[in-house]
Amino acid sequence: MSQKVTVIDHPMVQHKLTLLRQKDRSTNSFRTLLTEISMLLGYEVTRDLPLVYQEIETPLAKMRAPLIEGKKVVLVNILRAGTGMVEGMLRILPAARVGQIGLYRDPETLGAVEYYFKLPNEMSDRDVVIVDPMLATGNSAVAAIERVKTSSPRSIKFVCLLAAPEGLANLAENHPDVSVFTAAIDERLDEHGYILPGLGDAGDRLFGTK
Repeated sequence: MSQKVTVIDHPMVQHKLTLLRQKDRSTNSFRTLLTEISMLLGYEVTRDLPLVYQEIETPLAKMRAPLIEGKKVVLVNILRAGTGMVEGMLRILPAARVGQIGLYRDPETLGAVEYYFKLPNEMSDRDVVIVDPMLATGNSAVAAIERVKTSSPRSIKFVCLLAAPEGLANLAENHPDVSVFTAAIDERLDEHGYILPGLGDAGDRLFGTK
């Protein structure tokens, strides 16, 4: 099974991503832009959610109108940088449940180390959207998807701002069934496992830390 990767090249997404990359962007501006881009990505990611029709009454007439089928979407935040993306997506999915996965990258091995995991109950009929701004080595994404799969959701998608070819290859090897949505595929990783040209450390820029 070959993995489906969708690059969301909408002009507004690309414009805001360019602003986000700029090194002199303030923490407040970075946070706002990340929220705005995530909201725009959310439209594309939820494009294929199944619909059902229900009888409603408008001020003028009765009609059968579409509603999203079944249980609500679950947004899964890979801490900590995924927080800004969740906030943006909740603007268009205000009823979504939110799960949390705490992972940090071991500086020696670049492997993902888990320190927290919490999902809503009864995941079997839910569509999961895992968010993390950067798909670099892919180790955190692979680990997060592995943990979410233990809850047997109806579907899983992974959404990021930037992806490196190395991360996409890692994800395709381990989870070819998971669709990936990104605003851009950058050139490569540097020797420290950061995306080039990238935008730096998304968590540090989001929270104003170093």
